[in-house]
Amino acid sequence: MTLFEDLPSESFFEASIPVLETERLTLRAPNLADVKTVAMLANDRRIAENTARIPHPYKTADAEKFITAANKAGGEAVFLLTLRNRTVIGACGLVTQDNVPELGYWLGVDYWGNGYATEALHAVIDYAFTDLEHDSLQAGARVTNPTSRRVLEKCGFQWTGVGLCRIKAINSSAPIDRFRLDRGIWSAIKGWAAIKRC
Repeated sequence: MTLFEDLPSESFFEASIPVLETERLTLRAPNLADVKTVAMLANDRRIAENTARIPHPYKTADAEKFITAANKAGGEAVFLLTLRNRTVIGACGLVTQDNVPELGYWLGVDYWGNGYATEALHAVIDYAFTDLEHDSLQAGARVTNPTSRRVLEKCGFQWTGVGLCRIKAINSSAPIDRFRLDRGIWSAIKGWAAIKRC
C-alpha cells in the first residue's frame, strides 16, 4: 500500500490546469491513477538519457513524486499526453528557469515517429502565450537527438547556441542545443490548428 492509495484518482492536481485537445490528442493534468502507466512508459533508457530530470531506472516511486509535485500553485504546468482513447503516451510541460519558461517533453518509445510531440507542443505553446501570457519560451535538446531538435524547429523555435545540461540518468552533464521562441515569431507563424479547452 502506498501513501496515495486512499486519494481519489481525480484529485486536486487536475484542478489547476486546463484540458487541451488537439486533432488526435488530449492533454490533461496527471493524477495518481496514472502512476503505473507513467512509470512503465518512462522506464526506458532511451527516454531518460534524452531528458534532464528522468532517472533510470524509473520506478513507481519516481512517478508518484512526479505526479504529486505537478501543477502546484506558482510552479510548473504539466500535462500528460493521451490519445483520444485515453491511452497515456507521454508528458510535456513548462517550468520556469532563470525567469524564462522552459518547455520539456517526452514520449513513450512506441509512440515515436507519429508527429505526436509536435502536435502536443503546439497546444502547450499556444497555452503559454495566450493563457499564461509569456513573452518567450526556451527549450533544449541533446545534440545527439536530432529528432527532438527537429520537433522544436517545426514549432518555430530558433537555435541560440550550445550549452551543458545535467542529465540525471547518466549522472553527468551533456551538450545540448538551446532554442528560444518569442511571442512575435509565434504569432507570425501560428498556422497550426486551434486547440480546444474543456
